[in-house]
Amino acid sequence: MTLTELRYIVTLAREKHFGHAAERCHVSQPTLSVAVRKLEDELGIALFERSKNSIQVTEIGQRIVEQAQRVLDQAGVIHDLAEDGKNQLSSPLKVGAIYTIGPYLFPQLMPSLREEAPEMSLFIEEGYTGDLRRKLRHSELDAIIVALPFEEPEVVTLPLYDEPFVVLMPADHPLAEYEHINSGQLADQPLLLLGPGHCFRDQVLESVPELIDTINQRRETAGGVVTEGSSLETIRHMVASGLGITVLPLSAATAMNYQPELLAVRPFVDPVPSRTVALAWRVTFPRPKAIDALAHAVAQCRDSSTTQAACGLSLRAPTRG
Repeated sequence: MTLTELRYIVTLAREKHFGHAAERCHVSQPTLSVAVRKLEDELGIALFERSKNSIQVTEIGQRIVEQAQRVLDQAGVIHDLAEDGKNQLSSPLKVGAIYTIGPYLFPQLMPSLREEAPEMSLFIEEGYTGDLRRKLRHSELDAIIVALPFEEPEVVTLPLYDEPFVVLMPADHPLAEYEHINSGQLADQPLLLLGPGHCFRDQVLESVPELIDTINQRRETAGGVVTEGSSLETIRHMVASGLGITVLPLSAATAMNYQPELLAVRPFVDPVPSRTVALAWRVTFPRPKAIDALAHAVAQCRDSSTTQAACGLSLRAPTRG
């Protein structure tokens, strides 16, 4: 049994296709097939169920693949130890973030990270929580930035910051006369939300449960139907056009290029709905100093005297009322 064979079965379990797995491993398909069969013969069990059109991992095969992934992660640790003092901050870090965090955090995070770890560049990917979870589990990403709760076996989470939700509306909207908004005031307003399947939509509905009844009532009456957008940026543009109002995380609501007279941001009354943004990484990830540098850079981004506004984590003063 070799690390190469373990890498082959992990990749094949992920791709479920010999040709695609061979491409990912940069070998020919026969080479990969022979290696997988050799490992199965050595173990005396079938790791994969093969048919003409598909490949499925057997039940015992899945357990072995998961263990193989852990072994490969640990091999990375051994490699670092063997090089005695290798700089963990000198190679790129693969970081993922959900769509409702990445575009607003990364522009302010980069300067802080350059100061914290100038030799460590970032490979960045944005995606849905489920996709990022899978890529973290398969070592395609080193760390991900998500909203809690987030639970995954053998994954560590570190809360980074709490972010309040706010109401974004056209500046001439009647609710802009208020300095704070009660969630009940949203019940009869044209409302824009992300579509079903977006975790931020679920967080908003969980934090502002009055909106659930509002959505159901509007569907039943077919009046004032809630408008659904594909991204927070799309929703923000629709609010600027006067289509309605929305609930956004503060960083998204204040990271705008519109003139102040076009849009208004208002906080909720207590208790303010919010989310906790966290960093997640595998327990076996062999570069803890890189994780520390990333987490510290986020903290510096938020805590310095000038970056609360720059990071979109402080609220603009009301323009009216």
